[in-house]
Amino acid sequence: MRVAIGVSLVLCVVLPTGAVQAAEAPSAYEAVDPFIGTGGAGHTFPGAVAPFGMVQLSPDTDIRPFRKSYDWAAGYRHGDPTILGFSHTHFSGAGHSDLGDVLLTPFSGEVKLDAGDAGTPGSGYRSRYGEETARPGYYAVTLSDSQVRAELTAGLRTGLHRYTFARGAKAGVLLDLRTSIYDYPGKVLWSRIRVAPDGTVTGFRQTRGWALGRKVFFALRFDRKMTAHALHNREEDIPYKGFRQPGRTPADKAQLEGRALEAVFEFGALDGPLVAKVALSSVSEDNALLNLQSDTKDFDFDAVASRTRRDWEKALSAVELTAPAPLRTSVYTALYHALIAPSVFSDADGRYRGPDDQVHTAQGFTFHSTFSLWDTFRAEHPLLTLVQPPQRTTDMVRSLLASRRHSPYGLLPVWQFHGLETWTMIGYHAVPVIADAWLKGIRGFDGNEALDAMVQSATYAPYGGLGDYQSLGYVPIDREPEAASKTVEYAYDDWTIARMARALGKPDVAKAFEARAGNWRHTFDAETGFIRARKSDGAFRVPFDATAINYGSDYTEGNAWQYSWFVPQDVGGLIQAMGGDAAVVKKLDAMFDYDNSKLDYSHAEDIAGLIGQYIHGNEPSHHVAYLYSYAGAPWRTQARLKQIVDSQYRPTPDGLSGNDDLGQMSAWLVFTALGFYPVTPGSNEYVLGRPFVERAVLNLPRGKRFTVSTRGLSDAHPYVGQVWLNGKPLARGFLRHEEIVAGGELRFEMQAEPNTTWAVKPAERPMTTTPYGG
Repeated sequence: MRVAIGVSLVLCVVLPTGAVQAAEAPSAYEAVDPFIGTGGAGHTFPGAVAPFGMVQLSPDTDIRPFRKSYDWAAGYRHGDPTILGFSHTHFSGAGHSDLGDVLLTPFSGEVKLDAGDAGTPGSGYRSRYGEETARPGYYAVTLSDSQVRAELTAGLRTGLHRYTFARGAKAGVLLDLRTSIYDYPGKVLWSRIRVAPDGTVTGFRQTRGWALGRKVFFALRFDRKMTAHALHNREEDIPYKGFRQPGRTPADKAQLEGRALEAVFEFGALDGPLVAKVALSSVSEDNALLNLQSDTKDFDFDAVASRTRRDWEKALSAVELTAPAPLRTSVYTALYHALIAPSVFSDADGRYRGPDDQVHTAQGFTFHSTFSLWDTFRAEHPLLTLVQPPQRTTDMVRSLLASRRHSPYGLLPVWQFHGLETWTMIGYHAVPVIADAWLKGIRGFDGNEALDAMVQSATYAPYGGLGDYQSLGYVPIDREPEAASKTVEYAYDDWTIARMARALGKPDVAKAFEARAGNWRHTFDAETGFIRARKSDGAFRVPFDATAINYGSDYTEGNAWQYSWFVPQDVGGLIQAMGGDAAVVKKLDAMFDYDNSKLDYSHAEDIAGLIGQYIHGNEPSHHVAYLYSYAGAPWRTQARLKQIVDSQYRPTPDGLSGNDDLGQMSAWLVFTALGFYPVTPGSNEYVLGRPFVERAVLNLPRGKRFTVSTRGLSDAHPYVGQVWLNGKPLARGFLRHEEIVAGGELRFEMQAEPNTTWAVKPAERPMTTTPYGG
């Protein structure tokens, strides 16, 4: 039996949208269900992590070989029959897999050094399991084959395990440095395990996975004295290095190096639980020992769990929600997922390893890594500017700038984790993250240095066809794959550079990048009405199929239907190019209502959550429902948002339609539930949609409170009738950032029929570079 905290409650409660939660509704912390997204395509993990914690301590149910690891990108998949053990690094909802460092597995009885087969109980150290519980910062499970109750918690830089063994059973713990999420032969380049006389275990491993040459150092201590230990190198054709002495056995080695290392630690029969404390570092084993003492100097599991609970309660208290139980669980879990990454990466002394493989020190800030920027620039980072103290965003911007200083190419990160660049996805989307922060008044970093970094990233000719983009005004498909997507994404990023330059009083830079922001026009085909890839001779590539999704072709994880709407900086210009308001509304409807019955997207892993050609499981579609408002039909936005929320989010393990992508899918839901969304980060505007909660209060970083309230919200009243801001009618269909952070109240009156006169005039619509009707 598995007990998913939250899931067992919400599955049996079905309430109408307008039902008000009971007075005894669980707190924000208690409403979170970490199992949401652990099934289906969500790729989240249920284990223990502190807000933005360096350690993500979670169970691994399977380690799949290369090219078969997609569904196990987080190491855990709901419904798998066995657990291998508990490793200390995981992505939350990534579309690519890696990590799974330092796997610990408790056992009693016979020592088994291989994982064994999931379908053959007892064939290895993996175990069947039950009685599974998860809440923010805490996870517990009973390993039925191993006869161990395992509990996990995590501080900012440490992970604690508490194992309760069967009475009279001999306790043991296996450490496996061979295993890895996204595994394949030869991934571990080198590793080491040392056992000190006092029982402290340290070591490291270097891997050549998604991020090449990644180094992880660790330190491990137990609260009980070992009765025995043994170190093993399972790759028999590799000679022992350094400390091997003739005639010595695994049981009397104090250190071992190699590419397939395991260690067994035995403790005999215990009179109580065994606690293991683990810390990581990118710098050294000594720094891992430093981090080991940073959260707690002893082994007080309950104290760490309580402190992390308080940290989560504080973080989640940024939003107070009144909503039906299922939706409340979904939204608070979404907020929880949005506060996991980018994660702290600098050690307790401020040191970290950068993309140049050198050790650096973060002076006056905390270095963060795990930046899935192609995803998170859209809503995740804008959400953090509202629900986290400004220092958090400052730390992240300074981390991006520091990474650029350490980069061999002088570029801002693209998709970075553990301090290393993967060059995954497209664009230079650190740029809008930095510009959005600056334009919202967040300081603590050098604006001129930031602008220089942004310009450098946008003009580095060898990257992604930027040389041709600068000379031709578009990326040519005969010289660069995914050219259509790159052109429109570069153009948006360029617009944010122009906005930053204007704010800094650099008109020449602003003018140059304002011109580049219009480059989307060079890839728009008026004949078909779609964004298309062009060749270097200016011709559009043929044949053309607007529904085709093929990796490495004209578009990035999408097709013409999704990418033709990515002109957030100039939706007015796009409307004009497509033939006007009525034509745009018709085309948007055609996208959502498209008949996919004759299409097969089974080859495209990230294409999930389809509503016609709208693909909510992948980020290029995330702003599209809000575009009706730009075309003077906000009631159509309201209807589509209800369609999306109802079909794409559920408080169940398979409740995310696609990869959470380090918080982006979740941030979309948090914003949309509140009734507004940042379609164009860098504009300081949020487009109004419709609320999905009865009431919400944003407890803002500077002590202000912004309240969203509704009247008449129900399934029978899906449309916005009127909107008031601070007691005055609001005729426009957008909010400004300064209006939110100043505090106040946004009130929606909902009704059964669309209000076709509210926020429809050009002056009432969200910002655009080209005037509406111009």
